Amino acid sequence: MESSLQITAATPEAALLDLPWRTPLEEWPAEVLAALPRGISRHTVRFVRLGSRVFAVKETRDHYAFREYELLRRLGKLEVPCVVPVAVVTGRADDDGEPLESAIVTEHLSFSLPYRSVFSQSLRPDTATRLIDALAVLLVRLHLIGFYWGDVSLSNTLFRRDADRFAAYLVDAETGDLHRELTPGQRAYDLDLARTNIIGELFDLEAGELLDEDVDAIAIGDALVSRYDELWRALTDVESFSADERWRVDERIRRLNDLGFDVGELAIVTDFDGATVQIQPKVVDAGHHSRRLLRLTGLDVQDNQARRLLNDLDSWRAHADRLNDSEQLVAHDWLVHSFEPTIAAVPRSLRKKLEPAQLFHEILDHRWFLSQNEGRDIPMPEAAVSYVDQVLQHRPDEAMISKDDDEDHDLLLG
Repeated sequence: MESSLQITAATPEAALLDLPWRTPLEEWPAEVLAALPRGISRHTVRFVRLGSRVFAVKETRDHYAFREYELLRRLGKLEVPCVVPVAVVTGRADDDGEPLESAIVTEHLSFSLPYRSVFSQSLRPDTATRLIDALAVLLVRLHLIGFYWGDVSLSNTLFRRDADRFAAYLVDAETGDLHRELTPGQRAYDLDLARTNIIGELFDLEAGELLDEDVDAIAIGDALVSRYDELWRALTDVESFSADERWRVDERIRRLNDLGFDVGELAIVTDFDGATVQIQPKVVDAGHHSRRLLRLTGLDVQDNQARRLLNDLDSWRAHADRLNDSEQLVAHDWLVHSFEPTIAAVPRSLRKKLEPAQLFHEILDHRWFLSQNEGRDIPMPEAAVSYVDQVLQHRPDEAMISKDDDEDHDLLLG
């Protein structure tokens, strides 16, 4: 009996019908593929361009495809950084009627980098540490909402630049599961698996001469555990203090804000005579700085980028002697007279190399170095021109990095 192709999607994508579903994914012709790096994967993965959008297609069994599709949708609704699921394609068969594996389709995350692509570029020696920090934050966020990953690794993660750090996104949810709350044992297993996988991946980079010779792979794996434990304690520990130290409540909230988290609710308990107070965060949401910047300017960016832009906004406000003016009004004027003109100073042909917020951050850094070298305050327009000439035109296009023919760089969906 001839199978019938079925495409299950929350939002119809008619262009998906034009793809060669009767052909095994590994044999899809070059004319339908997008030249992007793919991650080391248990499955066949290909990128396709449909109009102005790029999608990742992964072959897998029906059950796993639907399960991953639903998990990614649920994680997206919980505002967890992850790829966006588009569709599940079932009922595939080749021209001879032989059944083919089903496929899950996800949207390509623009400006994202697989970890091996990050290391293939000329980056600072602490790159591994910054990637691990980003992965630790992602893992804590997942565990806070009750998501057990089951296969934590650099290969199953994408990274986007976030000012001088990285932001991590979950790519592969096939082995994951969403619970009401994780047990300490589930969290410990996920963390131990992450450490083991990361050490192995770094050894693999070392063998390929992509890792700085000074990087200690085992120490980096241990650092993930330390960073995770530190962040988890900061977000969940119960803190006790005497009743006359109530300022500690505000201090705890500011400390969490500095880590990039908003506190939606605190559990505050006093003993019978009111001499001792205990506090514990009950609702903690990531994205403190990005939400504030979005509210003030409408810019939707990564959290560390938002922190940097907010710092520049505060500096601009002080320099313009507008400390007593409305914050919303000043933010609008900063957007119109500083941020937008700076981005507009970058030639249109070069703007896709980095996200606008990342461009602005790097121009601020470049401006600081120029000012230090020349001993004067460099205006932003001059810094932007210098940055484009000296730095940006030599950078790769991170909106869509081309894939070379070396399978060692074949990276992405895990």
